[in-house]
Amino acid sequence: MSLLVVGLSHRSAPVNMLDRASLSLDAQTKLLQDTVAAEPATEAAVLATCNRIELYADVDKFHAGVAELSTLLAQHSGVGLEELTPHLYVHYEDRAVHHMFSVACGLDSMVVGEGQILGQIKDSLARAQGLHTAGRLMNDLFQQSLRVGKRAHSETGIDRAGQSLVTFGLEQLALGTPVTTWAQGRKALVIGAGSMSSLAAATLARAGVAEIVIANRTADRAERLAEILTEDDGTDVMARAVPMESVPFELTRADVVVSCTGATGLVLTAEAIAAGVEGRVGAQPETVRGKAPETVRGEVPEARTAPLPPVSTGADEDCPLDLASVPPGFSVMGEAAVAGMDAATLEQHAAWAAGGTVDRRRAARRGGDADRADPELIGALAATAASVGRIPERRRPEPVAEPPRPEPVLYLLDLAMPRDIDAAAHRLAGVRLVDIERLAEASADAPMAADVDQVRRIVSHEVAAFGAAQRAAHITPTVVALRTMAADVVAGEIARLEGRLPGLDDKHRAEITQTVRRVVDKLLHAPTVRVKQLAAEPGGAGYADALRTLFDLDPETVASVSRAEESNEKNAKIATNANIAENRGPA
Repeated sequence: MSLLVVGLSHRSAPVNMLDRASLSLDAQTKLLQDTVAAEPATEAAVLATCNRIELYADVDKFHAGVAELSTLLAQHSGVGLEELTPHLYVHYEDRAVHHMFSVACGLDSMVVGEGQILGQIKDSLARAQGLHTAGRLMNDLFQQSLRVGKRAHSETGIDRAGQSLVTFGLEQLALGTPVTTWAQGRKALVIGAGSMSSLAAATLARAGVAEIVIANRTADRAERLAEILTEDDGTDVMARAVPMESVPFELTRADVVVSCTGATGLVLTAEAIAAGVEGRVGAQPETVRGKAPETVRGEVPEARTAPLPPVSTGADEDCPLDLASVPPGFSVMGEAAVAGMDAATLEQHAAWAAGGTVDRRRAARRGGDADRADPELIGALAATAASVGRIPERRRPEPVAEPPRPEPVLYLLDLAMPRDIDAAAHRLAGVRLVDIERLAEASADAPMAADVDQVRRIVSHEVAAFGAAQRAAHITPTVVALRTMAADVVAGEIARLEGRLPGLDDKHRAEITQTVRRVVDKLLHAPTVRVKQLAAEPGGAGYADALRTLFDLDPETVASVSRAEESNEKNAKIATNANIAENRGPA
C-alpha cells in the first residue's frame, strides 16, 4: 500500500474555484466513508481549510487511486470532474509525505509560517479517527506532521516569515498603520465561534479594541468565547454574546467585522452592510437601495473629457485665423506644431487654418477625390504658417479628476471559504472589505524569511526519516513471521529429542533447548538486522518479498502478524483515550 494525496489549493486554483469546491462537515464525512469503501483505498483522511481541500488515502494502485479520488472529490464538492481536474495536484509516496510536512510547517500556506494549520491537521485526524477511516498510515502521517510542524516553529524563526491569516488580514485592513494603533478603541463584531473566529477575537482583544461582540448560531459557544475574552487578564476588552438575529443592529455599532463560519451561503449581503453603514453614518436611503451615484457606490466612472475653454490668443489679437471656429480641445501653437506631422494630420491643420471643414480621413473613407485635395490643403497650411507663424494643433484631452473615495467607517474581514460576506461590498462607499481573494493577492509577493530555508531542511530530513521508518515497519511482520517459524522448528526438534531420549532429565533438557535456540538466534540475527537496514532505504520494499520467498513463509502468517500489531495499537490507543477521559472527569 502507498500514500496518495489528490487536492487543490490557493496555489493551483483561483479563489472562486476553491469557494465552489469547499466541503461542509457532512460532505467531508461522506467523502471519507465513500473513499474507504472504494476499491483502491483502505484508509483516508481529508484536510479541508479556507484555502485547500486535500484527500489523503492509502492505495494499492496509483492510476486507479488517482482516478477514484479525483472522481470522489468532484462528486462531493459539486464541481464537474472536467472543470475540477485542471486545478488538481497529485503527490505520491515520499512526495506526498513531503507535501504534508510542508503544509504542517506553514510553507504551503497563503501566509508563509502561519500556525493555524496545525490545529486544522489535528481536527482532520480526529475526524478520520472518529469515522474509523484512519489506519496505521494516516495516524503515523498526521501525528508525525504535527510533530514536524511544532519542531519547525520551535527550532526556527518561521513565525517571523509570516503571520496567521487573522493577523495578516488585520494588517491589510489597517493599510500600513500598526494594528495596535488602528484597533485602539474600536468596536468589533466577530461572526462565528470556531477556531478561526476565536483566534480573530483574541487577536483583536490583544490589539486593544474596546468591545467585542460574538454572534454565533450556537449560543453556548458564543457565550463561552465571550467569557474567555472577558476573563483574560492580558486585556481589558468588554465581550458579550448575541444571537445571529442581532447582527443587522450590531452592524450599525461596529467599526470592524470579522466573519468565519461554516455557512454555505452569504452571512452578510451587500444590502445588509449598506443598511448598517446608513444607520451609522446617516447616508441617504438611495445608497442602500443601490440608486446612489456611481461614486457613492464606489464604482469607477468612465473617463470623461471636460470641455476646454476657448482658445486664448494672448498677444496675437491680429491673427487672421478664425479662432472662434476652432473646435474645443485645440490650441494655437507656433511653427513647432508642423514638425514631425504626417500628411493626414497636416491636411487637418490646413483645413482648420483655412477656416474650412474638410476632414481628410472621413473623405478617404467615403471614397472621395481626396488625393486631388492634397496640394491645396498642404499649400494652405504652408501659407498660413508663413504668414502668421501659428496653426491650430490638437491637444490631448484632460480626464476629469475622480472624486476621492471617502475614508472607511466599516472594516470587513472575511476569512470563510466559501465566503461569508458579499463581494459586492467592495463597491460600497465607507466600507473596506478584505477577503481570501484579496489576501491571496497581497501575500503573493510577500518576502520570505531566511528561516524558511532551515524549515525546508527540517522537512527534507523528516521525510527521509519517516520513509525509512515506514519501510522498516513494512518488513517487521515478515521478520516476526520468520522468527516464529524458527521457534516452531526448535520446539519440534526438542519434542522429537524427548521421544528419542525419554530418560532425559529436566536440567539437561533445558540446557539442550537453550543451546539450540542460541544457535538459531545467531544464525538469524545478522540477516534480520541487515534486511531491516536495507528495507529502510529507498526501494527496499522488495527485501520483504525476498525473505518470504527464501524461507518459504506463509503470506497468511505474515498478514496475521500485521493484523495483530494493528489490533494491539488500537487497543493501546483506546486505553490511552479512556485514561485521559477518566483523568479529565465529567464535563
